Amino acid sequence: MHDSLIQRIQPHCFFDTYTRNSFKEPSRAHWIDGWKIEYVAFGLQETMHLPPVVIIGGAFQNFNSYKYCVEQLLECGPIILVDLPSMGGNQQISNVETGESAGILELPELSAMLGRWMDEVGLNKVSIMGMSLGSVIASHFADQRPEKIERLVLMGVMQKTRPSWRMLLEESLHLMREDRMEEFGQAVILYLINHARLDRTRMSPTAKRLFFRQMAEFATTERLRYEINCNRLLRLQHVPSPQCKTMVACGEFDSFTLPFENANFALQCKDMQFALIENADHVPQLQRRKETMNLFATFLQGNDIAQVEGVRVLNREQMQNMERRGEARLQLKQSSYLIRHRVQPALQANVNVVDINFFGVLIETGSVEMAQKLLAQPRDMQLCLTDVDGQELALECLIFEAQGQRVRALFKHGNFENATRLQDLLKSDAVIGHLI
Repeated sequence: MHDSLIQRIQPHCFFDTYTRNSFKEPSRAHWIDGWKIEYVAFGLQETMHLPPVVIIGGAFQNFNSYKYCVEQLLECGPIILVDLPSMGGNQQISNVETGESAGILELPELSAMLGRWMDEVGLNKVSIMGMSLGSVIASHFADQRPEKIERLVLMGVMQKTRPSWRMLLEESLHLMREDRMEEFGQAVILYLINHARLDRTRMSPTAKRLFFRQMAEFATTERLRYEINCNRLLRLQHVPSPQCKTMVACGEFDSFTLPFENANFALQCKDMQFALIENADHVPQLQRRKETMNLFATFLQGNDIAQVEGVRVLNREQMQNMERRGEARLQLKQSSYLIRHRVQPALQANVNVVDINFFGVLIETGSVEMAQKLLAQPRDMQLCLTDVDGQELALECLIFEAQGQRVRALFKHGNFENATRLQDLLKSDAVIGHLI
């Protein structure tokens, strides 16, 4: 019997009763025109009558990664975890009927597929939680199918992608294609986790190490899925603003989707609330799981999120006046350093560091000609600083802008050790001042 007919006859039978062993059960599959949607659905008998909460995770969050999160949400209603083709734990990278790559499915098309799946299994009104990449799909879904949305939770979202953000994604693809997988794994972790704020986020070293090994040991399918999802994001032009009841949240130290970008997105929503999760970055569900899930549950139940411990709720004026820069710009006592090409030693120059922080640097090159030469080598230059022990600290740069004699660059951060050495330098007496 078709799933939708079963649910209409017995609304609860679509959902399994949740137990501690629910995550050991295999996921279900639903096929749409050769594409597979994987999902699990469970709840508690006492809240089974409430609108379901559909959770759409990021590119590589499998269902098990939510094991310790969903228990705090079950009081809001039954839970559905869903993975669309090539996302999360769904390994499908090509259509079983046509052989076409999953890369042809743009994010709005994936959200439309989500809506069709809901229709076919008989889901009517739902609340949706979207995190990271999942937030983009959730936003498109809310725009396409507003009649199905009860409430919407978005975490780690932005209206448009910034050039420096796109450069980081492109660099990760370069590293993967060049088979520099140790660098790739470390770079991805350092993009998602704010290394400069580890003293506040207290990211578990074990979780960080496991996350790194997952990335560095990508097999062929995982590499293809990473490329598919990165390219989807790189092609993204605009994320629509939901008109339903929406809560946008992010970690206060999110260096991947910046807090002001999340706030700007929220400001475009018709009926919104915005919250910063304290002492967290792009992965609050790992660093501040209790506070994050309490925030989500409170909003989904229609209660006052200002009462949730560990979060700060901002009003519209505070959101409009948020600082755009995540970290202060610093001045170094010594400003003169060498910048050189990582494989062509003849291409080098003495430059001055105007300002610096953990994520990037503004460099005075001495001439417009030299600035343009460096800009022509956007991913192959190394800035050679001196660490607190007097040793050379060569940091690979992504040069993304030249203005006159100056260039601005991001640090690639493909090495945990160098990231720590830079952070130690920026906390030492080598720094003589902060710039506003």
